[in-house]
Amino acid sequence: KIKRILLPTTTMRLRCATTTGLVGFRPALLVALVPWYFPHLSEANVTTAQRWKSFTTSSLSGFVPTRCHGTGKGGISSLDRTFYRYSSVRSRSSGSSSDDDDGEEALYRNGMTLESIASRLSKSKYKNIVVVMGAGASVSAGLPDFRTPGTGLYDTLKDYNLPYPEAVFDLSYYRKNPQPFVELAKELWPGQEGGPRPTLAHSFVRLLDQKKCLLRCYTQNIDGLERLAGVSEDKLVECHGNFHSSSCTNPACRAEATNCKDDILDSKIPHCDKCGSVTKPDIVFFGEELPMKFQYLIEDDVEMCDLLIVLGTSLLVMPVAGIPSWVGKKCPRLLINRELVGDFATEAIMVKNWGGGYSRDVFLKGDCDDGVKDICELIGWGEDLNVAHKVVS
Repeated sequence: KIKRILLPTTTMRLRCATTTGLVGFRPALLVALVPWYFPHLSEANVTTAQRWKSFTTSSLSGFVPTRCHGTGKGGISSLDRTFYRYSSVRSRSSGSSSDDDDGEEALYRNGMTLESIASRLSKSKYKNIVVVMGAGASVSAGLPDFRTPGTGLYDTLKDYNLPYPEAVFDLSYYRKNPQPFVELAKELWPGQEGGPRPTLAHSFVRLLDQKKCLLRCYTQNIDGLERLAGVSEDKLVECHGNFHSSSCTNPACRAEATNCKDDILDSKIPHCDKCGSVTKPDIVFFGEELPMKFQYLIEDDVEMCDLLIVLGTSLLVMPVAGIPSWVGKKCPRLLINRELVGDFATEAIMVKNWGGGYSRDVFLKGDCDDGVKDICELIGWGEDLNVAHKVVS
């Protein structure tokens, strides 16, 4: 019985069946964890690991991070890899009723299509849709994504003389040199007059909310456009934080910073009134933990999810990038993106080369706005989408 595995910078505890409900724990689980903890491995090695996960861990229906241990506040760290407990998630028929089982099985055997997903949406068959949003959903609002060569945010930061592009969101670097982030935040701060407005992709999520079929929207974006679009507070998880509140960066203080917004919009470095340390908006920097809301909701949400929609993301930043691999085995997944990425790409290779399964994925290549327009037209929600968008555009 494996009790502990030592990994670089991390001790990950894997408990056996008697303590966590893992049934049929197998050595292949170790191989399945390789791509998450050793991202520098080649694509071929990652693919092999993912194949082993699918092929040899049949008793495990998904790996889901639950509330973590030992990160200071009990949260998930976006940079320091923290403790994960992996549990066997038995999907409740992916949210479908028993009357629908035969129809679902036929769809899986024949392969999911955009038309079949649209048809089931039009008949209100999906009740617990989970949406994962990335920076690509905000590109048409005039905001750059992060990694597109030439136009991505990281490529436009050269004037700040950063040691590396990601340093603008590095907490230790911010404490030493906050000015680059201050200038960037001044441009990005949501809600400014003449600033970015929600896109069709954001309005689509609001429409799902209005149709009472949205379980949760997990956004990696910090632009606040989901809020501006009118997505309900209880349906929205801003995984990387937001600009709506600010606090001191001193761990011993953490006082609310009421003057942070005004200082940044005036290009001033904001300081804490209580201890004098620099303050910042409550967006998640590298080295900080994700919001508690993410930790409390994610496990139940991926178990209940009956349709996953992923919009405009490279699926490179964990733990949000892991959501597609955590939903139930038979949960259909729709990716609207410029490239086939993450677990979608891995599963496409598995289905093509290994066979013996079903294709639950649909990849709609292109921009997010065009993709949501296409699917809304197929559903019969074209006019509804236009109305929802006019309210917020």
